[in-house]
Amino acid sequence: MPAYVIADIDVHDAEAYRPYPPLVDETLGSFGGRFLVRGGEHEVLEGDWQPHRLVVIEFPTIDEARRWYDSEAYAGAMAIRKSASDGNIILVAGALTSA
Repeated sequence: MPAYVIADIDVHDAEAYRPYPPLVDETLGSFGGRFLVRGGEHEVLEGDWQPHRLVVIEFPTIDEARRWYDSEAYAGAMAIRKSASDGNIILVAGALTSA
């Protein structure tokens, strides 16, 4: 079952954040990850949530998503993200579909 890392990121230092996106790209393939949403335009349809930069990354399984997030490969990129932005990140299992 697929799993998704969903992030709402508020970049407060764009220059320091600049190296982060290409570094993340380099880490995803080994874990089967791929971007579904990466900071595109968004519209709030209900509620008062005011997201900043939205990101959705799909992984083949929840275990692969955790392995990526906890990996040495991602650690350097994560340090850059944390120093240049604030955010909320969740991991969610995908829905089972019926045939």
